[in-house]
Amino acid sequence: MTKDAAFTPPVPRSAAPLPQGGSASALGNRLQLMETFVRIVEAGSLSAAAAQMHATQPTVSRRLQALEQSLGVRLLQRSTHTMRLTVDGERCYQRAKELLASWASFEADLRGAQEEPEGTLRVAMPHAFGQEMFVGPLAQFLRAHPRVSVEWLLQDDVRDFIGAGIDCAIQVGEPADPAVVAVRLAEVPRIVVGTPALLGAGVPTDPEGLAALPWLALHTYYRNELALTHAATGETRRIALRPRMSTDSLYALRSAAKLGLGACAGSAWLMAQDVAEGRLVHLAPPWQPAPLPVYLTYPYASFYPSRLLRFVSTMREAVPAMITSPPQA
Repeated sequence: MTKDAAFTPPVPRSAAPLPQGGSASALGNRLQLMETFVRIVEAGSLSAAAAQMHATQPTVSRRLQALEQSLGVRLLQRSTHTMRLTVDGERCYQRAKELLASWASFEADLRGAQEEPEGTLRVAMPHAFGQEMFVGPLAQFLRAHPRVSVEWLLQDDVRDFIGAGIDCAIQVGEPADPAVVAVRLAEVPRIVVGTPALLGAGVPTDPEGLAALPWLALHTYYRNELALTHAATGETRRIALRPRMSTDSLYALRSAAKLGLGACAGSAWLMAQDVAEGRLVHLAPPWQPAPLPVYLTYPYASFYPSRLLRFVSTMREAVPAMITSPPQA
């Protein structure tokens, strides 16, 4: 079943039928039904969702039916071998994710205020953020909570939270793992840059001019093609690339670009100083690669220590203001 990478926060696992009215019990059961529906969509089947939620398939099926009856619409079309979202199901899926994320944030804010954090927090962080930018919020967090220590682990990809003993991670791009809670922190604007020497007599002003340049690829996010959108008109064009070099390191990409090996698309915050000081040139400023979302993710659990909840709160407050807009032409 086609779907966007998504996330759902934890909610109570009661199997009680959907009550009527505005009680706390009614709210909890409605959240549970929405979570079950989102899990079904992300898992691809009722049986897979049941396994993830440690429930039986009939229980998951009853919850889906209860949600459909409550809303008065059919959410899924099912046959023997396939399952797909209806038009109403697509709308419900997107709204359910938003509502569940908001509820998780609400619970985290309340619970985090009730306990004094202590112990060790293991945080995985992309190299580009963990070496510089996010050390500031880390220092703020540690000063506010002297009984907490942090293991600051620089790694760009976290696939096994439990096996690696990681409490939470910063991830760039949409999370692909449905078994984690994902809190969207911000979006990272990207720009296309190159050295003055690379450009020769003229600076490209459109995608066709950019495509004619030698290129460098950050293969975590683009390899042989790059989509560019015009900031004013919304028009999107795709350019084909034949990279002279590709890397998974944003810092290596910037270093290669500064040496004149090719043009590249990189995070605006990292390229801004080199652009301001003339080492790099912002190419075709109206045409921008899509910004990359930044998430703070952590595994599902029935209880979260206050040190994790306070860290989530600190990052949610600090990160959006730190990731700035692209430099102006």
